[in-house]
Amino acid sequence: MGGHSHWATIKRHKSAQDAKRGKIFTRIIRELTIAARGGGDPDGNPRLRLAIAKAKEANMPGDTMKKAIQRGTGELPGVSYEEFTLEGYGPGGTALLLEITSDNRNRTVAEIRSLFTKNNGNMAEAGAVAWQFHKKGLLTVERGKVDEDTLLSLALDAGAEDVKAAEKTFEVTTDPHDFEAVKKALADAKVETSLAEITYIPQNTVRLDEKPAEQMLKLMEIMDEHDDVQKVHANFDISDEVMEKVAVAAG
Repeated sequence: MGGHSHWATIKRHKSAQDAKRGKIFTRIIRELTIAARGGGDPDGNPRLRLAIAKAKEANMPGDTMKKAIQRGTGELPGVSYEEFTLEGYGPGGTALLLEITSDNRNRTVAEIRSLFTKNNGNMAEAGAVAWQFHKKGLLTVERGKVDEDTLLSLALDAGAEDVKAAEKTFEVTTDPHDFEAVKKALADAKVETSLAEITYIPQNTVRLDEKPAEQMLKLMEIMDEHDDVQKVHANFDISDEVMEKVAVAAG
């Protein structure tokens, strides 16, 4: 089971707590604002369409959503955000790729560098680890929601690249350009997804034993809690046996 699957599972357990803290809203508001730079009409802006769907899933008030979009289109004044990625190494030689949205690049870079240093990692130069990840659409369907043959047929006919069976889920990967079409095909067929996003998937993974696994999950959570970090991607792999021992430590 790869790093993305583990982290997605942990994040689902944390989602209620995050919502109470307002963390999810903060992220979605930034994403709405940036996505709306490409136009305030979701019909002609796939990124905005996806951000609005996430906002609705999080039960964001319509007025909050509208204001975030208007700040992006320039109809309302707002903070100017910059998007960039930061890269680094974690325990056991794992690679991390962070998606950042910040109103002050220098401050954010300094803070992320410090977090790496204090938590068994180190910042890397641009491009040092990014090549190890491919940008993909990812949709996760829990086993029991649909049989594998039906999902294969639906996903591949809609343009998906691959469907992989994990212990408790099926993972559908797509080219980012085909993500919307595959997501719509599953929705039209009433196939419920537990995760649907554009993400970075590692080409290869690094297997971690108990101690580095515990350190890695702690580092992931610390990075994830930083206000300017939108998403954390990593190439770690942890066996289910080791995962059971360290999951509690990850919160």
